[in-house]
Amino acid sequence: MVSVLGRLEERERAARRRVEELQAELEAAQSEWDEWLIARRRVGEVWDDGGETVGRDGEAGKTPDGGEAAAPAAARPGSVVPPWREGLSAEVLAPEYQQVMGLLAERRATGGQPLNCREITALLGLEVVPAKMEGVRCKLKRLVVRGWAHEPVPGRFACGDGRDGGS
Repeated sequence: MVSVLGRLEERERAARRRVEELQAELEAAQSEWDEWLIARRRVGEVWDDGGETVGRDGEAGKTPDGGEAAAPAAARPGSVVPPWREGLSAEVLAPEYQQVMGLLAERRATGGQPLNCREITALLGLEVVPAKMEGVRCKLKRLVVRGWAHEPVPGRFACGDGRDGGS
């Protein structure tokens, strides 16, 4: 027959093992969380300075050893649309956004009227159905918000002033 104290000690050992396992799991989760916070902070710093590398002398566009910083890489599909700024080419946009900007730039170059979602959807070679037009509309609105394009009248979109299509 097992004594009451024996059972209590057994349960105490099991509880201690469980606490130790949970503490180890918590430490691992805390470490992973800290890494994500650091990554987000680093991306925010890079985003805020426009992706330029700042050297020890504080000069933007230089690597820490004084060399020239590399040009920003082309975007991948599904990537974030960066805010437009002087000197930024449409090549930094994801391919589907480059296509849209190319259409808007072409329309501007020919002196045509701004395009609507239906026209852009058709020019992109997509099926002109509500779902596809809504996807194009979302892309256009994102380009407007980020300064790449503008909406001179509701529902009509044009290439922003000084922007090229770059497609």
